[in-house]
Amino acid sequence: MNPEKSSSRRPSVFQPIMFALVLVAGVYIGSTMSKGDVFIFEDNRSANANKLVSVIDYIDDYYVDEVKKEEIIDNAIATVLEDLDPHSYYISSAEYKSVHERMEGNFEGIGVEFMIQNDSLMVVSALEGGPSLRAGIRPGDRIVEVEGESISGAELNNDRVMSLLKGASGSEVTLGIARANKKIDFTIKREAIPIYSVVAGFTVEEEVGYVKVVRFARHTYEEFVEAVDELKSEGAKKIIVDLRGNGGGYLEPATRMVEEFLDRGELIVYTKGRKAGEDRIKSTHNGKYRDLDVVILMDQGSASASEVVAGAMQDHDRSIIVGRRSFGKGLVQNEKPLSDDSAIRLTVARYYTPTGRCIQKPYGDGIEYGDDYSQRYESGELMHRDSIQVADSLMYTTAGGRIVYGGGGIVPDIFVPMDTVGSSPYLSQILYSGLVREFAFSYSDTNRETLEAYGDYKSFDRDFRVSKELLEELGQFAAEERIP
Repeated sequence: MNPEKSSSRRPSVFQPIMFALVLVAGVYIGSTMSKGDVFIFEDNRSANANKLVSVIDYIDDYYVDEVKKEEIIDNAIATVLEDLDPHSYYISSAEYKSVHERMEGNFEGIGVEFMIQNDSLMVVSALEGGPSLRAGIRPGDRIVEVEGESISGAELNNDRVMSLLKGASGSEVTLGIARANKKIDFTIKREAIPIYSVVAGFTVEEEVGYVKVVRFARHTYEEFVEAVDELKSEGAKKIIVDLRGNGGGYLEPATRMVEEFLDRGELIVYTKGRKAGEDRIKSTHNGKYRDLDVVILMDQGSASASEVVAGAMQDHDRSIIVGRRSFGKGLVQNEKPLSDDSAIRLTVARYYTPTGRCIQKPYGDGIEYGDDYSQRYESGELMHRDSIQVADSLMYTTAGGRIVYGGGGIVPDIFVPMDTVGSSPYLSQILYSGLVREFAFSYSDTNRETLEAYGDYKSFDRDFRVSKELLEELGQFAAEERIP
């Protein structure tokens, strides 16, 4: 799995202190958990355990400033895990639920997409089939009250909004909605809201279908099969599977997807680890899509389970890979829950494609792993195939005799350079800041009747034009947000 994480390392002068804290924290947890929990120490370590628990208790009792023991433990565990490899990490109890909601494919709430603008909670859309849409919530509505409590103001943030709107299925919440200078109250019953991982499936041209997969979650396989079956019923004989920007997720739905394109008994992926040994995953049946021609789209943001799919399909000559070299995340994490609803994800093995290519790119001392994107940009790899660093010693041959390369990530069969036409540092800055989205929402809110008159997106796409005046408004909007 590969959920995103961010961290900042302390200066090296603090590393000995942090290492000591890690040991202290580990022993403290071990000494306070019951036998069924994660950290259990052998009797021959009891002396050290007592000593280190005494140290952390001494810090808690006598340190010059007040300390939070739980935060020390959390930070210490996170530090020791991130020093092991780039993908072992700690999930705090506060983060655990939201991480699993994304991967399980649903959460419980009212079913709205929102944004915070000018200290107000704005509804961007009410999700299709959700309780808010059925209740009559509209894009552009402002949620100004929850259970009679005002929620506008500078203290409004995403965490507070989520805590107010999410809740157990069947529970009710009353919202005060500001619309057209009036306040309307809605009582909405919360329910399970699906989070889809297959977000598009349509016919590109005659006999060619397109499916976009954004993550590998619990129900991705079922969503994928449903989308491809629909395209086949419409006459598709060729499928484009878009995995660009897909950072991975659960392995099982990825391997189940692959086996629908293979014969029974063909190797999909294998893993090897010091303690985990070797585990080989093979297709269990003759796949239902063996008659389809396949193209897989990838880029530098495609990682983990995405690379397992692409590597297997490429090694069995079942797909042409188009795009740029994938990220190179081939470390297998096992999750270990802890007693306070936190967890650790520890790397236990590496992924290998059927030909034997290790998906994981190099990491360790002297390698700026987190600067991979900028290094690819500066080396020219994102623009020119010849700049991709491959070694003859990492050359492999597919079942059909094609040459493929290891060394980290999946190298495409057909290279497509990054599109920089019309791009600029200014444009990138306002795009990544979210200002274009905010401006578009504000414009839509002000001009709702005019925009709704287009009827549908096809008419809008055909007839709407961005004027010079509108661009100048966007520039002024960005300048007000300190982007000159």
